[in-house]
Amino acid sequence: MTVSRPAMAIYWTGSCGGCEVAFLNLDEALLGIGRDWELSFCPCLLDTKRADLEAMADGSIAVTLLNGCLRSGENLEMARLLRLKSRLLVAFGSCADGGGVPALANEASAAQLLSRICDTAADAVPGQRGDDGTFSPELPAPSPLLPRVHAVAELVDVDYVIPGCPPEPDRLLDAIRTLGMSPLPPRGTVLGCTSRSVCDDCPREKRNHRPQRLVRSCAIIPEEGWCLLEQGIACMGMATRGGCGALCPTVHAPCTGCYGTLDPDAVPVAASLSALSAAVLPDIPHPADDRTVRELYRAALSAVADPLGTLCRYDGARNLAGGTGQSGADRG
Repeated sequence: MTVSRPAMAIYWTGSCGGCEVAFLNLDEALLGIGRDWELSFCPCLLDTKRADLEAMADGSIAVTLLNGCLRSGENLEMARLLRLKSRLLVAFGSCADGGGVPALANEASAAQLLSRICDTAADAVPGQRGDDGTFSPELPAPSPLLPRVHAVAELVDVDYVIPGCPPEPDRLLDAIRTLGMSPLPPRGTVLGCTSRSVCDDCPREKRNHRPQRLVRSCAIIPEEGWCLLEQGIACMGMATRGGCGALCPTVHAPCTGCYGTLDPDAVPVAASLSALSAAVLPDIPHPADDRTVRELYRAALSAVADPLGTLCRYDGARNLAGGTGQSGADRG
């Protein structure tokens, strides 16, 4: 007697493909997933088309892992279509969760971005050329750029989140196994991570030292085994939820926060800035007025040459409203 397996879909919107690579990096564990799940829609790995998805019954897909931000009209259409066809929709990876690196584009409007990038090379814009030879930079339907980059949950209902850029394969496997269990975790649970910070998992020693100022990570060779932040390198591990195994600090690279803010109620950029501010102790004269203290702390943090990319590299959809100041369309 053949037992039907629950259907799984994997789809990318505005992303780099790293989450699909993380899925493939499950290696031999893929055999177990193939035994327990039927991969029914995944254009990256299977010869499946949008028409195949449209032909499926609503709710026929048990779980969809949707990675990538929502940047274009097509991204949004596919996210809404997958929501309709899926019983569970999971925001898979940092781009789906908080907009990821693409959401740093929200510092400018879509029109400003197209103008800056393409005005001097119009042929590079995937638009249309009229009969008179003039070029229109507007993208063909259904792919006009949305006013800003969105996290998936801003425009489509999401059941669970798996963070990471990309998620670590072992954590992804844990999350997939959890999605196949009964009963399921409470809706809204963040899967594939821990309730501790990256610092809690980091093997580097803390010596209760506070540097007078931060330094560029390329300016020093960090001491082996000592906390990078205590050496003045902007490491976001203390404000970031664990799950990665502190892989970056282990190899001398500071944590950039890809697993998301440890405190779910905190504004990500504020949490990151607070963490860095608490780590430094500039040489403050006594007595000192508030203005002097602020200026000294600003100077101590001045080595953060890319504040947006450092403080909210993966959460720009929540931190940067975009040049238009618009919040986006209604949920689908």
